[in-house]
Order: sequence, then C-alpha cells, then structure tokens
Amino acid sequence: MKTIIIATKNQGKVKEFKNLFGTEVEVKSLLDINMEDIPETGDTFEENAVLKAEAITDALQVPAIADDSGLEVDALNGRPGVYSARYAGEDKNDDANTAKLLAELDGVPKEERSARFVCVIAAAAPDTSTETFRGTCEGQIALAKAGKGGFGYDPVFYVPEQGATMAELPPEEKNAISHRYHALEKLKTQSRIVFF
Repeated sequence: MKTIIIATKNQGKVKEFKNLFGTEVEVKSLLDINMEDIPETGDTFEENAVLKAEAITDALQVPAIADDSGLEVDALNGRPGVYSARYAGEDKNDDANTAKLLAELDGVPKEERSARFVCVIAAAAPDTSTETFRGTCEGQIALAKAGKGGFGYDPVFYVPEQGATMAELPPEEKNAISHRYHALEKLKTQSRIVFF
C-alpha cells in the first residue's frame, strides 16, 4: 500500500483526506511524522500549499501533498480567503471564526451572500517541479449555523443544490461535492507525480 504524507495537523482535514483516498492509500499527517506545522506565509492558496508540500519533500526526500483551503465570500471582497483558519485570531477557533463571519454579514440579504470554498492541493516530489490543482464548491453563507458534521465554516456554508449546509450532509455526500474532492480529482488525473 502506498503512503501519502499530508502537510497538516488539522484532524478534520486528515479525516477528509482519508475518506477521499479510501483504502487504496495510507494517509499520514505531520502528527504521524512528528514534524512541526509549516508556516503559511504566502499571499495565495497556491503559494501556501507549495510552501508546505515542498517543506516535507525537502526534509524527508519523499513525495508529499499539501492543501491550502478557505472560504471566499463575495460580499466581503473575497475575505476571509487565505486567512480563513485564523480569521478571528491566531488560535484558529472554528466557533470564533464563524461568529465573526456571521457578524460581518449581518443585514446582508440572502441573495447577496454568495461564497465558495476553495482548495488548492500542491504535489511535490524530489527532483520534480511542484504542481498545483484548484477545486471549488459554490454556495451561500447561511443566516445561522446548522448541522453537527464537518468542521470550520461547514455549519454556515449552505449548498442550494443539496438544500443543506455542509455540516448537515453525510460525509459521503459532502465528499462528493467538496472543494477538496474536486482538487483531488484533478491531482489524480493530471499529476505527473505517481501517488497511487
């Protein structure tokens, strides 16, 4: 069985990647290899994903993937964007981030609350140029939280086609439409680096 190292300590992301890869691949994270979080100092999702994937490849000389993902809200000119995880502060608190987002959108009508989840996956390997793959999931920001599943902004991200927030969807339904799924499908079909 092949092993893929994912450049994250976020347990929610690790769980999603494990679900997306299924049983064909063993997914390991920074928690498994005892490596510190890699600072996200880039200005774009692409830059941050590349920084993280290349840091693992450079340190361990193995193929690695990293994602940077977040929420873009049109009424907020694309915020929180690359700062999604630390929108309400450096401690990366999901509840605080969601509360800040809902407060900033207070009074914004439903039809003007369009948003998208964005995921960029970077694939790196020794002696190979790093690749990036972008996936998105379109939706709206709900007026209030709903659902107990998922993580991050899932309880306020409403998907009209599903009639539910991401947090209300069973994992298999969420994974079939998520931004991470779309980016991963591009990785699987377009990458020159063999992970599978």
